[in-house]
Amino acid sequence: MALALLFVFLVLFLIMGVPVAVSLGAASLIYVLIAGIPDVVVLHNMVAGVDSFPLLAIPFFILAGHLMNTGGITAKIFTFARSLVGWLPGGLGHVNVGASVIFAGMSGAAVADAGGLGNVEIKAMRDAGYDSDFAVGVTAASSTIGPIIPPSLPLVIYGVMASVSIGELFAAGLVPGLVMAVALMIMVAWYSIRRNYPKDGGFELCTLWHTFRAAFLPLLTPVIIVGGIATGAFTPTEAAVAAVFYALFLGLAIYRTLNWKHLMRVSMDTIETSAAILMIVAAAAIFAWILTANQAAVVLGDAMLGITDSKMGVLFMMMILVLLIGMFMETIAAITILVPVLIPIANTVGIDPIHLGILVVLNLMIGLLTPPIGMVLYVLAEVANVRFEDCVRATMPFLIPLLAVLFLIMVFPQIALWLPEVLYH
Repeated sequence: MALALLFVFLVLFLIMGVPVAVSLGAASLIYVLIAGIPDVVVLHNMVAGVDSFPLLAIPFFILAGHLMNTGGITAKIFTFARSLVGWLPGGLGHVNVGASVIFAGMSGAAVADAGGLGNVEIKAMRDAGYDSDFAVGVTAASSTIGPIIPPSLPLVIYGVMASVSIGELFAAGLVPGLVMAVALMIMVAWYSIRRNYPKDGGFELCTLWHTFRAAFLPLLTPVIIVGGIATGAFTPTEAAVAAVFYALFLGLAIYRTLNWKHLMRVSMDTIETSAAILMIVAAAAIFAWILTANQAAVVLGDAMLGITDSKMGVLFMMMILVLLIGMFMETIAAITILVPVLIPIANTVGIDPIHLGILVVLNLMIGLLTPPIGMVLYVLAEVANVRFEDCVRATMPFLIPLLAVLFLIMVFPQIALWLPEVLYH
């Protein structure tokens, strides 16, 4: 009865518009009081939930992404992507995807991609005569690549919750992220042929070389992060710190686009974003402890195994559950609640936790594109100055390639596991 009230109050608070962290914490506290558990348990579990060295990577990766945005790096990335793939049919659509792939190696967050590159991309596509729905749909879908290609904030949270190597998770996300990009570019090509969208000029090696030179130093960011982690030069947390120092070096010493005013604003934005994320992690920790104490994983696992004991069947049911949760809950909160429940089930049927991590994060990224809690949709509605409903309609067709990639990685786990096995085993 008390456990049922936990979910009732959580849903009620979310419907009322109460922030996710407060909803999780308040529902958990009500459960604790009803169940007669000492209320000090709430504080203890919340502190324990954020008492993790790898979580330090979160504010540093957020800061690095903000510094890249503020320092005018995104414009150089977009210009380089334009010269690289703009000559294809529907050129700026391909540029949109390509720029997201590059920016993914710097920010690690879908919302940062949508907010940072989205403004540049949508304006450029509108000015070139592309339909607004196409521009918004491509921008929304391509932003989901950010948390798959390393570095990735959701993968850091997953690694902490599942007690698996964040370095291996980062390596596992690289190939799936590129597969997502290819799938989206196929969709863009199909749209472009149907709507007769133009090429963005011809391919010119000289232009490509000049834009590459201009973007070369920013392009080294993902090389430093991923290369440093893969070679063991530093941990993911240390890689985040290195990314910040490199972003500062570019903005202050090379391009001179950052000043103290920018740094103060970026620092405050980073503090606000990091505090919001860590509050969700802390509140979700007590929620997850309650689920674990009530053996929710055992109950759910028995229910799934009662339907089928096939590994693929159980994985398919897990993905349906994650997709449904992702439609109604913020990504970080969903990960911290789902992982303690899903990992024991995965271990029972032999699902690799690294493989599961990529699937969970990709699935939750799809959730960012679906109402009612589609954070990317809200950001792009603001950036593109369109109604939320129009943003939803524009994005729906682009869910097809993303769901296809999710299914492909489910069926062929080596897409995600090949690179970690090469680098770490």
